[in-house]
Amino acid sequence: MVQYQQDLNMDGYGHSDVEYYPDAHHSHQHQQNGHGGQYIDGFTCLRCGEGFTVDEQIVNSGGQVWHSECFVCSQCFQPFPDGIYFEFEGKKYCEHDFHVLYAPCCAKCNEFIVGRVIKAMNANWHPDCFTCELCDKKLADIGFLRNAGRALCRECNEREKAAGAGKYVCHKCHAIIEEAHIKFRGDSFHPYHFNCRRCGVELTDDAREIGGELYCLRCHDTMGIPICGACHRPIEERVINALGKQWHVEHFVCAVCEKPFLGNRHYERKGLAYCEQHFHKLYGNICFRCSQPCGSEVFQALQKTWCTKCFSCTLCDKKMDQKTKFYEFDMKPTCKRCYDRFPTELKKRISDNLKERDPETLRRRSQSPARKPPPQQ
Repeated sequence: MVQYQQDLNMDGYGHSDVEYYPDAHHSHQHQQNGHGGQYIDGFTCLRCGEGFTVDEQIVNSGGQVWHSECFVCSQCFQPFPDGIYFEFEGKKYCEHDFHVLYAPCCAKCNEFIVGRVIKAMNANWHPDCFTCELCDKKLADIGFLRNAGRALCRECNEREKAAGAGKYVCHKCHAIIEEAHIKFRGDSFHPYHFNCRRCGVELTDDAREIGGELYCLRCHDTMGIPICGACHRPIEERVINALGKQWHVEHFVCAVCEKPFLGNRHYERKGLAYCEQHFHKLYGNICFRCSQPCGSEVFQALQKTWCTKCFSCTLCDKKMDQKTKFYEFDMKPTCKRCYDRFPTELKKRISDNLKERDPETLRRRSQSPARKPPPQQ
């Protein structure tokens, strides 16, 4: 554990006392200067070295005296607001200049630090600002551990080390779990920290959680609770029955995209479940135009497949059905109206290209799309 701290030592933090002597005859001896002014005997200003007249205000701080106009900040030479000053190495400063000259700045809140300073991670911190970067626990009095340039408490550091090694950290003893673990209320534990709620035996990693309590596998199996086919844990709420197994709702997912079906239709094939899109992508038809599963009815033409709603002229977007005659243009369907508008030379080139192809497959320029039955589920 690493811990650094220091106190920002000041010679003094004070409030000046302003004293006024209205009648020097009664309290001090006095003398007369050449101009007839009366001075208090034995008093001289610490800053200018001049004496005080009997009707002047005298600033008294720590047994030393100043003219009121001489009692100023050593940096900005302005009077102290409300008489408050900071003293450092024999000099007095206003609060602003003292912070600028001597007080460190907190790395978290960017405010000046007066009093206790935590020096760590090559920076200065208020004690309340120096916290664990993961859980915000205060580290000033408990120390910290450096992890990847971060200041962490002991518990978070252990978790990060375990995560980097692909291991779990016990939520109870905060030690890395080297072997098997159990999950309880969303956290990982050593199994030996718990006993079966029913028979009292010490638990192993095959323990089961039911209703916020832990049971050994033997007691659990006698309670007749269904087990999820994915996570092998008990199912306490809604049960999905599919593929000859039982599932948590959130664990019954598509074999390709792993998204839960959440009550939506699914397709089964060779012991696996698929969403509609991936089932048709693997075993069915995908529309050439919209790239979505075609559903129950499809149009097949030009060695491609279309949804019934997507099969239309590639130029004017006129919808066509299985009875509509169409022409091939750039391997896409074109209605007769658009085809008739083509230049003669273009129509001749299209005709010549079609003649060069397989006469059995493309024996006519104009065709009708064929319906295809839906895939078997």
